[in-house]
Formats: sequence, C-alpha cells, structure tokens
Amino acid sequence: MNQRIKNLLLKAIILCIAFPIYAQQGGMWIPSLLKGMNESEMQSLGMKMSIQDIYDVNNSSMKDAVPHFNGGCTSEVISPQGLLLTNHHCGYSQIQSHSSIEHDYLTDGFWAESLNDELPNENLTVTFIVRIEDVTNKVLEGVLNTDNEREKQSKITKNISKTVASFPKESWQENKIKAFFEGNQYILFVTETFKDIRLVGAPPASIGKFGSDTDNWVWPRHTGDFSLFRIYADKDNKPAPYSKNNVPYKPKYFFPISLDGISEDDFTMVFGYPGQTQEYLPSYAVEQIINDLNPAKIAIRNAALKVTDEFMRNDQTIKIQYASKYASIANYWKKWIGESLGLTKTNAVQTKKDFEKDFIKRTKQSSKSSDYATLLPEFEQLYKQIAPYSLSRDYFTEVAMRNVELLVVAYRLYGLERSYTTEQSFSEKKENFINAQERFYKNYNKNVDEKVFETTVSLYSQKAPQQFLPEELKNVDVSSLTELIYNQSKLTDYESLKKLLEGNSKEVLKKLNRDKGYIFAKGLIENYIQNILPEYEKLNTQIEALQRTYMKAQLDLYPDARIFPDANSTLRVTYGKVDGYSPKDAVYYEPLTYLDGVIEKYVPGDYEFDVPQKLIDLYNAKDYGQYADNDKLPVNFIATNHTTGGNSGSPAIDAYGNLIGLNFDRVWEGTMSDIYYDPSICRNIMVDIRYVLFIIDKFANAKHLIDEMKLVHPKSEISTSK
Repeated sequence: MNQRIKNLLLKAIILCIAFPIYAQQGGMWIPSLLKGMNESEMQSLGMKMSIQDIYDVNNSSMKDAVPHFNGGCTSEVISPQGLLLTNHHCGYSQIQSHSSIEHDYLTDGFWAESLNDELPNENLTVTFIVRIEDVTNKVLEGVLNTDNEREKQSKITKNISKTVASFPKESWQENKIKAFFEGNQYILFVTETFKDIRLVGAPPASIGKFGSDTDNWVWPRHTGDFSLFRIYADKDNKPAPYSKNNVPYKPKYFFPISLDGISEDDFTMVFGYPGQTQEYLPSYAVEQIINDLNPAKIAIRNAALKVTDEFMRNDQTIKIQYASKYASIANYWKKWIGESLGLTKTNAVQTKKDFEKDFIKRTKQSSKSSDYATLLPEFEQLYKQIAPYSLSRDYFTEVAMRNVELLVVAYRLYGLERSYTTEQSFSEKKENFINAQERFYKNYNKNVDEKVFETTVSLYSQKAPQQFLPEELKNVDVSSLTELIYNQSKLTDYESLKKLLEGNSKEVLKKLNRDKGYIFAKGLIENYIQNILPEYEKLNTQIEALQRTYMKAQLDLYPDARIFPDANSTLRVTYGKVDGYSPKDAVYYEPLTYLDGVIEKYVPGDYEFDVPQKLIDLYNAKDYGQYADNDKLPVNFIATNHTTGGNSGSPAIDAYGNLIGLNFDRVWEGTMSDIYYDPSICRNIMVDIRYVLFIIDKFANAKHLIDEMKLVHPKSEISTSK
C-alpha cells in the first residue's frame, strides 16, 4: 500500500472518529440559520470562529463585508477605506470600458496611484445585506386555503408587497423577499446599495485571464483572476450617486488577510451569492438532462464553435470580433459536457432512485401518505409529457436565440413588429433598435454566421422532435436555403438593415415581411410560440407545483436531514476542506498550484498563455517577498466548498475568519454540483490571496494598496500563544 493511500485511509478513520454524525455533503446555507447542525459540522471540520462572527444583526460581522457585486458576482471589503476585491472577470466590462488604444488596461493592467486616479463606473453597484428575517407566515397567510395555483400565486404576490412595505428599514435601504425551498419558505432581506464604485486596480489579462478558454473549468489552474474597486459614500457614510465630493466608504467590517496560506485538510468557508441550483430534482428530470437536453445543446454549440474557431484561426479581424462571443458560447458548452460526465461518473440517477425508494417507504409509514403517495408517479408522467416540448424548446433557443446571429436580429425585429401600438411609439422603438444594433454589427461577420446557420439549422431540422418541427425545416435543402437567405436578406449588414427600416410602420413592416431572412425566422418563431411554448409552460407550471410539494414532503419526512435551499442569488455560506481529487483511474490532482506552473504553460505571443516579461523576471529572480511558501509562490488552490455561478469573487475564509483566497471557478468533472453534489469530485477553484498580494506589491508596485490592508499570521500567532 503506497503512502498516498495510507494517508487517505488515516484521514477517513480520523474523520469517522471525530465526526461520526455528519459527513460533508455540500450545501449552500443561509448565514442567519447556521446555529445547530451546521455549527457542529463546521467545528468538526476545523472551524475556530463563532457563528456570531459570521452573522450578527446587532454587531458587525462578516456579512457586512460581503456585498453582491453588480447583481451577478460577489465581492469582499478588505480595508477600512472601502477597498473591494472581486474577480477580474467580474470587473471585466468596467476594465474594458476604460480601455482605449492609448490606455489598454486589458492588455497592460491598471493601477491607480492615488484616490484621485480611481475611475468611476456608470451603473456599477454593490449591495450589502443588513438584516435577514424569516417572513414565511406573513407571506403564506391565507394561501393554504385554496388549491388553485393561480389564486395561490396572486395571494402570495399581494402578501409579499404588503410585507415589503411594512417591514421597518432606513430611508436609504430596501426590503426584498425571496422564496426558498420551492416556495415553502420566504425570507426578507434588508439591503443597502452603493452606486459610486471606482476601479482601483486590475492585472493585465495575461494574468487575470491566464489560460482563458482552454483552462476554463479545468484543474490544475494558474489564473490571477482578481480586480480591485473602491466603494464611495457621502459625508455621512451613506449610499449616494457618483460625486467628486464623495469619500471612501468606512465599512462596518473588513477582512483581515492571512499570510500563512493553506495546507491540505485546512477548513475553508466561502461566503457569497450563488445564482441557481437544482439539487432536489427527481431522477426522471436528471435522466432527461443527461440523455436528451444536454446532448442536444452540446451538439449545437459544438457545431457553432467548430465553425467559428476555424474562421478565427485564419483571420485576425474575425478573431478579435468573435473572441468574447466564442468564450461566452464555449463557457456553458464546456460546463454541460463536464456536468453530464460528472452525473454519469457518480451514478447520480441511481442515487436519486435509491432516495426515491426510501421516500416511498417513509411516505407509506407517515400520517401524510395521502398527500405524498402520488408525487413520484406524477413526476414520471409529467416528465414524459414535457420531454418533446423541452427538447424542441432547447433546439429553438440554441439556434434562433443564441448561436445564429441573423436569427437573433430577426427575433428582435419580431418583437418590434409585435409591439406596434401607435405610429409614434413604433418610430421611437425602431430608432432605439437601430441604434442598439450598431455595436452588434461591428462584431458581425456574414461569412461566419452563414456557415454557423448552415450547420446548426441542419442539426435542428434532423434532430429536433419532428412533430413540432416548423414547416420551414421539413424536407428542406439547408445548403440552398442558407445560400438564398445570406445572398438576399438585408439582415446581414448594418447599412442594409437601416434601409430596410426606413419609412413609416406600414412601409417598414411590408418590407420586413418580404425579407428572406425575416420570413424564415418568423416561421420558426411563430411555430415555437404557437405549438411549443404554451404546452411547455403549462406542463412546467404543473412540475413546479409538484416540485414545491415534493420539497415540502422531504422537509416533513426527513426532519433531521441536512437539507439546504437551492441557490437563488441570496447570501449563502458553504464550507469544506482543502483537498485534492481523483477524476479518473490512476489520476490524482494535488490541491495547490504554483507560479512554476504558469511558466510551464507559457507560450510567447499566445492570447491564452502569454506571460508578462516582468512576471518572468520576478520568477527567475525568485523575488516573491513575504508571499512565498517554501521558496515557491502559490497561485491557485481547490477545496470541497459547494459553489456555483454567482460565487465568482466570493471570499475564501480560513478557520479563524481571515481571507485566504478568492473563489473564481469549479473543476470540470464537478460542474454537476448544480444538480448533484458529490464530495469525491466536486471542487471549487480559488486564487490564493498571496498571489493577489504578490501581483499588487511586486508586479504592480502598488504597495500603497497593501498598506491599507490588515495582514496577519494566525497560525504563527496561535503557535506562539501555546
């Protein structure tokens, strides 16, 4: 038996002795409800801080340093002057908006030398959670007296409005209510939003996006995915629109930063705003995802990406035009592949079926057998009924609304046609549409789109459920159709589009409905609206109602189980340990990477793997300052924290409450954690905070930013105190 296996067995034995009741199974927990089972589990995993350190209504706590970044990412306050840390990809659009030929901050990076040099960002916001309150009883008051789904939702909406309006808050704050456990629980969040957020620093993309699409969702990773902003407030430290008179925000709490780093088996906690998960789907739904829905979406995007990649490799202009679009399409294409592989590898469907057998057994033994006995048979029937509609919907959305750009424009034009009310209104909407398309066409290439159209429409016509196929795709010669549309349609060029839309509403709509591209797209759209969408929405509404009851049943029948609510972009805590993993036979991944790996991957001039010369020089000189770990510079690490989209930028926190890293991704084999979390292969990927500090200090020479922070040595301090 080798030493590695011996160590793993020893860890398992120790865990069983010290932690006999709980086994970590993931989870995204509401921070105000961590007392009890979660607290015990966290302590067993090595946590040394208290739950009050994490969430406290009456005193400052970590929740006061973790704002929602622009509604889609997470960030954390790391200085008493409102300095804010998030991912490079979360701040990418702001960095890009400030870039120009003269000041290419994406390529060269940006570092403000003083407060006066920090750059304001229009419409960028961060939102703090002030208070979390369970308001389930108020929201569901009078709701359970009716079986009519529409009446239920109407009553819930009214109760939410009433509760939001009446719950106490300050004038600059806002009340928001979110549903949890499929609508079996409702929680109110008192929030405050800051609107003056300025760019402070960002590494060049060769650091912040190192590895780009190739390394996306992949371990080992070597990416410095971070950027710095600052929150500004008025003289009273309250939220205010941008003003030169605003001052740096004085936070209620900011994170101390540990220089001691991490080791395998260390406790970690991630705080943030995970977007969406589906952890409690029945086996029928998961089977449908693996066998039907994911393969269809993957095939369409694979075809589109293959075409685009070929053009990008042979034309630098096209490469620039399509780089961002390619990355966007490839992101979930790669995620779905990993998700399906992970669900298959971990036998998730059988695990679901095993749970369902136990669920049936418990249902028969409970006093609520009549309420829950038919749930699973009803699920089975509904998922059979919705299957062709779901698949048809995915083919339509992937082809007509995502990958073929001509059809995307046509879909928007269809919305313009359908929105006609008055001549003045039509004229205003038409002008807004024309102006909005100018940027779109700057990054549009007819030849690329034509080939994408041909390949993806062929898949649509051959693979989509034939009973719901639009007439335009039945017995069609796709090559001839493609040639006809791209030779004659006015939607392939911005100037032609503007001419097409010249005139009053009657003239425009007449010309529009003669355009070959629009005619084809309109047929697809109306087939979808008339023959697919209504039945899909009807069946999906029934599934959602059934899922709500299924969730309630699990809460009723498994009162002692670790059941967490699905992610819904609200503040959550997840925790685990630094740990490697084995994605397949004879392969084991260590949990830490170093700057050595960056140099190993270095390809001069490559847009994904180029490395700045200064970083190479620092590496060669081993000039790592106080950020080294045994003469090596840590870059990224992984742990068993259960994360998803929205956790980008989340703080990674050690057992004592200090910042040790910055979450930015998951490993490819574990992306199925949105549906089924398995601790054997689900890992989140984080930037080691020491790499962040090294880049700020040594690479950017921005030591004034380091001086703002509180750097600590918790392990050394504990060792000294013993």
